[in-house]
Amino acid sequence: MGSWVQNSSGNQNFTTGQLTKNNTGFGLYDKQVIQLLRSLEDANPYLRGMISELGFPSAKIPYKQPARAAGKSSHNFYVNYDFAMQGIVNHSKLPLRMATFSGFILSGVCLLIALGYLAAKLLFWNDFQLGIAPLVVGVFLFASVQLFFIGILGEYIGAIHTQVLKRPLVIEKERINFD
Repeated sequence: MGSWVQNSSGNQNFTTGQLTKNNTGFGLYDKQVIQLLRSLEDANPYLRGMISELGFPSAKIPYKQPARAAGKSSHNFYVNYDFAMQGIVNHSKLPLRMATFSGFILSGVCLLIALGYLAAKLLFWNDFQLGIAPLVVGVFLFASVQLFFIGILGEYIGAIHTQVLKRPLVIEKERINFD
Protein backbone atom coordinates (compact mmCIF):
# COMPACT_ATOMS: atom_id res chain seq x y z
CA MET A 1 0.00 0.00 0.00
CA GLY A 2 2.57 2.57 0.96
CA SER A 3 4.66 3.97 3.71
CA TRP A 4 4.27 6.94 6.02
CA VAL A 5 7.74 8.25 5.29
CA GLN A 6 9.66 9.04 2.19
CA ASN A 7 12.28 6.44 1.38
CA SER A 8 15.84 7.26 0.39
CA SER A 9 15.13 7.17 -3.35
CA GLY A 10 12.56 9.95 -3.01
CA ASN A 11 9.47 7.83 -3.74
CA GLN A 12 6.38 8.67 -1.76
CA ASN A 13 3.68 6.04 -1.71
CA PHE A 14 1.42 7.66 0.85
CA THR A 15 -0.25 10.04 -1.58
CA THR A 16 -2.15 9.30 -4.76
CA GLY A 17 0.17 11.41 -6.92
CA GLN A 18 3.92 11.65 -7.22
CA LEU A 19 5.29 14.49 -5.08
CA THR A 20 8.52 16.25 -5.91
CA LYS A 21 11.21 15.67 -3.29
CA ASN A 22 12.13 18.78 -1.25
CA ASN A 23 9.60 20.96 -3.09
CA THR A 24 8.76 24.01 -1.01
CA GLY A 25 6.40 25.62 -3.52
CA PHE A 26 8.94 28.28 -4.44
CA GLY A 27 9.52 28.59 -8.17
CA LEU A 28 8.69 30.25 -11.44
CA TYR A 29 5.27 29.25 -12.72
CA ASP A 30 3.67 29.70 -16.11
CA LYS A 31 0.58 31.91 -16.32
CA GLN A 32 -1.56 28.86 -17.20
CA VAL A 33 -0.48 27.11 -13.98
CA ILE A 34 -1.30 30.17 -11.85
CA GLN A 35 -4.74 30.55 -13.48
CA LEU A 36 -5.50 26.90 -12.85
CA LEU A 37 -4.36 27.15 -9.21
CA ARG A 38 -6.62 30.18 -8.70
CA SER A 39 -9.58 28.36 -10.24
CA LEU A 40 -9.33 25.47 -7.76
CA GLU A 41 -10.80 27.57 -4.90
CA ASP A 42 -9.27 25.46 -2.15
CA ALA A 43 -9.72 27.01 1.30
CA ASN A 44 -6.57 25.31 2.65
CA PRO A 45 -4.35 24.76 -0.37
CA TYR A 46 -1.46 22.36 -0.01
CA LEU A 47 0.67 23.93 -2.72
CA ARG A 48 3.31 21.21 -2.71
CA GLY A 49 0.76 18.56 -3.56
CA MET A 50 -1.31 20.70 -5.91
CA ILE A 51 1.66 21.61 -8.10
CA SER A 52 2.65 17.95 -8.46
CA GLU A 53 -0.96 16.87 -8.99
CA LEU A 54 -1.60 19.28 -11.86
CA GLY A 55 0.97 17.46 -13.95
CA PHE A 56 2.51 20.34 -15.83
CA PRO A 57 6.07 19.78 -17.04
CA SER A 58 8.66 21.07 -14.62
CA ALA A 59 12.39 21.56 -14.48
CA LYS A 60 14.43 21.11 -11.35
CA ILE A 61 17.54 23.13 -10.68
CA PRO A 62 19.81 21.42 -8.15
CA TYR A 63 21.60 23.65 -5.66
CA LYS A 64 23.27 23.40 -2.28
CA GLN A 65 21.39 25.22 0.42
CA PRO A 66 23.81 26.94 2.79
CA ALA A 67 23.41 26.62 6.52
CA ARG A 68 21.29 29.26 8.23
CA ALA A 69 23.53 32.22 9.02
CA ALA A 70 21.46 33.69 11.83
CA GLY A 71 18.25 33.16 13.70
CA LYS A 72 16.09 30.12 14.25
CA SER A 73 13.46 28.58 12.04
CA SER A 74 9.88 29.51 12.91
CA HIS A 75 8.77 26.00 11.90
CA ASN A 76 8.29 24.12 15.13
CA PHE A 77 6.79 20.66 15.59
CA TYR A 78 3.21 21.96 15.32
CA VAL A 79 3.80 23.77 12.01
CA ASN A 80 5.49 20.70 10.51
CA TYR A 81 2.69 18.45 11.83
CA ASP A 82 0.14 20.81 10.27
CA PHE A 83 1.91 20.60 6.88
CA ALA A 84 2.01 16.81 7.10
CA MET A 85 -1.65 16.43 8.05
CA GLN A 86 -2.74 18.88 5.36
CA GLY A 87 -0.85 16.88 2.75
CA ILE A 88 -2.25 13.57 3.96
CA VAL A 89 -5.85 14.74 4.23
CA ASN A 90 -5.89 16.61 0.91
CA HIS A 91 -4.07 14.05 -1.22
CA SER A 92 -4.59 10.58 0.22
CA LYS A 93 -7.31 8.16 1.19
CA LEU A 94 -4.81 5.64 2.53
CA PRO A 95 -5.47 6.32 6.26
CA LEU A 96 -9.18 5.67 5.72
CA ARG A 97 -8.44 2.44 3.89
CA MET A 98 -5.97 1.40 6.58
CA ALA A 99 -8.70 1.79 9.23
CA THR A 100 -11.09 -0.36 7.21
CA PHE A 101 -8.47 -3.00 6.46
CA SER A 102 -7.14 -3.18 10.03
CA GLY A 103 -10.70 -3.47 11.39
CA PHE A 104 -11.35 -6.36 9.01
CA ILE A 105 -8.07 -8.11 9.92
CA LEU A 106 -8.60 -7.62 13.66
CA SER A 107 -12.12 -9.04 13.35
CA GLY A 108 -10.67 -12.16 11.74
CA VAL A 109 -8.01 -12.48 14.46
CA CYS A 110 -10.65 -12.14 17.17
CA LEU A 111 -12.74 -14.81 15.49
CA LEU A 112 -9.75 -17.19 15.37
CA ILE A 113 -8.97 -16.52 19.06
CA ALA A 114 -12.62 -17.12 19.97
CA LEU A 115 -12.64 -20.42 18.05
CA GLY A 116 -9.37 -21.45 19.75
CA TYR A 117 -10.86 -20.61 23.14
CA LEU A 118 -13.99 -22.64 22.32
CA ALA A 119 -11.91 -25.63 21.18
CA ALA A 120 -9.77 -25.47 24.35
CA LYS A 121 -12.90 -25.30 26.49
CA LEU A 122 -14.46 -28.32 24.75
CA LEU A 123 -11.24 -30.39 24.86
CA PHE A 124 -10.29 -29.62 28.47
CA TRP A 125 -13.73 -29.21 30.01
CA ASN A 126 -12.87 -30.23 33.58
CA ASP A 127 -9.42 -28.65 33.76
CA PHE A 128 -10.28 -25.41 32.03
CA GLN A 129 -10.14 -22.37 34.29
CA LEU A 130 -12.92 -19.84 34.13
CA GLY A 131 -11.75 -16.33 33.38
CA ILE A 132 -12.37 -13.25 31.45
CA ALA A 133 -11.15 -14.55 28.06
CA PRO A 134 -14.66 -14.54 26.50
CA LEU A 135 -15.16 -11.00 27.73
CA VAL A 136 -11.82 -9.83 26.31
CA VAL A 137 -12.47 -11.55 22.98
CA GLY A 138 -15.91 -9.94 22.84
CA VAL A 139 -14.58 -6.47 23.60
CA PHE A 140 -11.83 -6.75 20.98
CA LEU A 141 -14.27 -8.13 18.43
CA PHE A 142 -16.66 -5.26 19.09
CA ALA A 143 -13.81 -2.72 18.83
CA SER A 144 -12.53 -4.20 15.56
CA VAL A 145 -16.02 -4.21 14.02
CA GLN A 146 -16.37 -0.56 15.08
CA LEU A 147 -13.01 0.26 13.49
CA PHE A 148 -14.12 -1.45 10.29
CA PHE A 149 -17.33 0.57 10.08
CA ILE A 150 -15.56 3.80 11.00
CA GLY A 151 -13.27 3.10 8.05
CA ILE A 152 -16.31 2.57 5.80
CA LEU A 153 -17.79 5.89 6.99
CA GLY A 154 -14.40 7.48 6.36
CA GLU A 155 -14.47 6.19 2.79
CA TYR A 156 -17.81 7.94 2.25
CA ILE A 157 -16.50 11.15 3.81
CA GLY A 158 -13.37 10.89 1.64
CA ALA A 159 -15.55 10.52 -1.47
CA ILE A 160 -17.55 13.60 -0.43
CA HIS A 161 -14.29 15.49 0.17
CA THR A 162 -13.06 14.58 -3.30
CA GLN A 163 -16.32 15.83 -4.85
CA VAL A 164 -16.29 19.08 -2.88
CA LEU A 165 -12.75 19.96 -4.00
CA LYS A 166 -13.96 20.16 -7.64
CA ARG A 167 -10.52 19.49 -9.02
CA PRO A 168 -10.38 19.04 -12.79
CA LEU A 169 -10.43 15.46 -14.05
CA VAL A 170 -7.96 16.27 -16.83
CA ILE A 171 -5.88 19.26 -17.86
CA GLU A 172 -5.43 19.92 -21.55
CA LYS A 173 -1.91 20.66 -22.62
CA GLU A 174 -3.03 21.73 -26.07
CA ARG A 175 -5.91 21.14 -28.48
CA ILE A 176 -5.16 19.81 -31.94
CA ASN A 177 -7.75 19.81 -34.75
CA PHE A 178 -10.58 21.19 -32.58
CA ASP A 179 -11.13 24.51 -34.38
